[in-house]
Amino acid sequence: MRNKNWKQILLFLAPVLVLFVAYFVYPLGFVFVTSFTDWNGIGAMEFSGLDNYLGLFGDETFRTSLGNNITWALVLGFVQIPLAAGMAMILARKPKGWKMFRTVYFLPNVISQVALAMMWLAIYNAEHGILNSFLELAGMSGLTRNWLGNMTTAFPAVIIQQIFYIGYFMIVILASRMGISESYYEAAEIDGANIFQQERHITIPMLKGILITTMTLALAYGMRHFESTYLMTNGGPAHATSVMGILLYRNLGALNYGEANAIGSILIIFGGATIALIRWLFSRNDNTSDSVQ
Repeated sequence: MRNKNWKQILLFLAPVLVLFVAYFVYPLGFVFVTSFTDWNGIGAMEFSGLDNYLGLFGDETFRTSLGNNITWALVLGFVQIPLAAGMAMILARKPKGWKMFRTVYFLPNVISQVALAMMWLAIYNAEHGILNSFLELAGMSGLTRNWLGNMTTAFPAVIIQQIFYIGYFMIVILASRMGISESYYEAAEIDGANIFQQERHITIPMLKGILITTMTLALAYGMRHFESTYLMTNGGPAHATSVMGILLYRNLGALNYGEANAIGSILIIFGGATIALIRWLFSRNDNTSDSVQ
């Protein structure tokens, strides 16, 4: 039945709608429109058609950056989230000291990304870094190297330092896991199911919705990744660790707003497509995920 109070509802929603249009729809549309122009942010815009996009896809550095962004998204979604889920399942059984471990794993999330990046720069330092010093003490001096200056190791080194910051997703998954009635596990234990069988057949199916949600968030964070890579390598060596956020930042600094907005548009399109594909693959025929969308 049609709601007779639609005018009051519209009036109640109007402030939010105005803010949404002003601070999201309009800026997003502006980015897409200006991506087809040659504009320095000051003078008049000159329509350039698809020149910005064709120039980007013809640039090897951009293609490397796009591939790195996709790699970031997939690693965070398919490595970080399983690690967070596994730790949440362990802590949910309340082993000795579980509250302390919960705090320790979440602690990096309250520390500045700048401080964390500086810490890892010290760890990876080629001359006096903790990692190389440990390898030398362990008699594996042949494995020491300039981790962030080597074309082969720079990108894996930057990714690895991010994977283990599972605290935020762990807390989200843990909160959902703690909401599952213990009666399910008691019944399964009476039927002879061991811990692994209980987690596989009870916990994972009941957490499927929140796992899809956290995976979506991780994919989004991976596609927009910028801070730690910029601080640790600035996209080097030879653009091996470059991501689209760094290219966008450099173009803005060079007052090349048209190309910068083209990068932003591609980032939005690829990010949205990647996330939509993953959610479709995991959510089809699954009613549990509807409640968290």
